[in-house]
Amino acid sequence: MSRLAQRTETVLPFYAVEMFKQAAALSAEGRDIISLGIGEPDFTAPPQVVETLNRAAQAGLSGYTSPTGLPVLRETIAHYYETHFGAAVDPARILVTAGASGALLLATMALVDPGDEVLLPDPSYPANQNFIVAAGGVPRLIPAQAGQRFHLSAEDIRRHWGPRTRGVLIASPSNPTGTSMQRDALRELIAEVRARDGFIIMDEIYLGLYYEDTPRSALTLDDDIVIINSFSKYFHMTGWRLGWLIAPPAMMPALDKLASNLCICAPALAQHAAITCFEPEVLAIYEKRRLSFMQRRDYLLPQLERLGLHVPVKPDGAFYIYLDISRYSHDSDEFAQQLLHGPGIATVPGRDFGPAHARRSLRLSYATRLDRLEEAIARLEAWLPGQVLTTA
Repeated sequence: MSRLAQRTETVLPFYAVEMFKQAAALSAEGRDIISLGIGEPDFTAPPQVVETLNRAAQAGLSGYTSPTGLPVLRETIAHYYETHFGAAVDPARILVTAGASGALLLATMALVDPGDEVLLPDPSYPANQNFIVAAGGVPRLIPAQAGQRFHLSAEDIRRHWGPRTRGVLIASPSNPTGTSMQRDALRELIAEVRARDGFIIMDEIYLGLYYEDTPRSALTLDDDIVIINSFSKYFHMTGWRLGWLIAPPAMMPALDKLASNLCICAPALAQHAAITCFEPEVLAIYEKRRLSFMQRRDYLLPQLERLGLHVPVKPDGAFYIYLDISRYSHDSDEFAQQLLHGPGIATVPGRDFGPAHARRSLRLSYATRLDRLEEAIARLEAWLPGQVLTTA
């Protein structure tokens, strides 16, 4: 066959998915594997949302929608952003997408030219780099430390912005750390990027999963930020493949043109069903589930510290814990394999999220029920004492 495009060599593997495949194979062999790897909620869409989907299917509402999405869904998302995150958004600035991945694809295609450099924090969600590569850009990971909550800072922008730098791609709360950017730090970063006429793409897909201060969208600091969000995490609709993008008005014609050609539209039945997510009784279900995630976090954090698995920064959102495993190993790849094949706990090694902290870091997801987390701690307590590194 003909040679493959060079970008197929540049795109990075997704180690979380590889670990998931291994865990699934072990489960198929009869092993009891506790999944703390993939970031997929154990909750699924509430019954009301499923019922709306069924009614839409029976009514034949499965045809194409506008490339930008159903008008009523865009209006409902705008209302949600105003009432929950303090941001007044014109529905005309919202584009409904095939998941957050679809939104990231459109955003990078619209903003990144071949050779453009985009700054990201290390650690960060690995697929973000690949969207930049797909648009012909060059992702540049900037090591972010615990003291800055593993986020890019204004000082990072001043130090690392170069002649080819075009913008930044950031997330709050973050995957893999579960940490949010402090408001003053975000304000300062925005000012530095704007002073260089750069763009900001902000991933807010975990904004609804917060456990400390009530969150506010980055749009409340700068109305020209490109926002990515999704129905996958807070709304527990991972396989429905539905998300959205909020963009400045001047970008919308270009995004509409790109969406028309690359996507046609997001899944129509999922769009009709998603409107129900914002009904008061359904939002009450999501709020109860958010508190359940918070309970899981609050159980795990002291238990992990007790076992010598240090958490450098307390996560205040999402459903991830970013661990320092250096008491037990200097190789998180090997350690993750030992956890999987020994006590039967699936995790994600640090190299998925960038090289800066890769060897000593591990990501756990607590998107699974509490009794399984308790079993995971019991298994770790029995297994870890034999893994302590010696100084000899």
